[in-house]
Amino acid sequence: MSPDDTLYTIGDLARRTGLPVKTIRFYADAGVVPETGRTPAGYRVYDVGAVARLDLVRTLRDLGVDLPTVRRVLAREATLAEVAAAHAEALDVQIRTLRLRRAVLGAVAARGASHQEMDLMHKIARMSDTERKRMIEEFVDSTFGGVDANPELVELVRAATPDLPDDATPEQVEAWIELAELTQDPDFRASVRRMAEYQAAERAEGDTTGLHHELTVLVRERIGRAVADGIEPESPAADPVIAGLAAQYAATFGKPDDPALREWLWRRLEVAADPRVERYWRLLAAVNRWPEPEALGPVFDWFLRALRVRMGRSGE
Repeated sequence: MSPDDTLYTIGDLARRTGLPVKTIRFYADAGVVPETGRTPAGYRVYDVGAVARLDLVRTLRDLGVDLPTVRRVLAREATLAEVAAAHAEALDVQIRTLRLRRAVLGAVAARGASHQEMDLMHKIARMSDTERKRMIEEFVDSTFGGVDANPELVELVRAATPDLPDDATPEQVEAWIELAELTQDPDFRASVRRMAEYQAAERAEGDTTGLHHELTVLVRERIGRAVADGIEPESPAADPVIAGLAAQYAATFGKPDDPALREWLWRRLEVAADPRVERYWRLLAAVNRWPEPEALGPVFDWFLRALRVRMGRSGE
């Protein structure tokens, strides 16, 4: 008799496959591994094909494939490739769900959140792409709606929506949760609304000059250099820095370079100095995997301190 003609009892199959006798008997009763025949004593026996089927069944079950699908594969109603693709997709969904849960639980642990806060964080994290965009749109409408704020800024904020990928990292999920909470913070909304109203008032006075990216770069470079050189904003050594920047602002906005300009400039910076605005853009960059924005908070803090002391001097 050739090896292919060998017949195996359930005990033999258990020894060859490493599966428990009880499990093999279950598969046999379920028709997954049909018997080849019976011994004179009535014991079921199986051929070498049963060994191969059991190996396949064990592998598929270890991979999480349900028994009805295993039957379809064995009956050639579905190919292994089709089943593998379907279960790989299902596993992707499970992995994303587990990552999401891990991120939420990590955030809960870090914050010491309450049960209610955890529920809210979980709902925020599970939002769809459409729901995330709608939340940002509502934030923009609430803060900029009804006033003639800088249209370039409004369009920038409206267009810069969070795009949380399906394979988001815990860090991205945590950033999205914090971003969503920030957009719902009444105090932050009031601060942004104040900026919008300030911009509207400036536009009513004829300011239509836009976002001034180049001016921001200049401020960052010159003040960054002053900080690197150890120049304190209140010191006389800061005078040339402030004089140069004031002259640039005067030229950009078409204003005379006088003490009133410094008052106006201080007010402009003070309105926009809420550190949560910078945090908003950092969180958005983290969610979308954009390059991290350069920190402007310390730069404008130095600028404000320098202007404040010089405004005091001009009033002496």
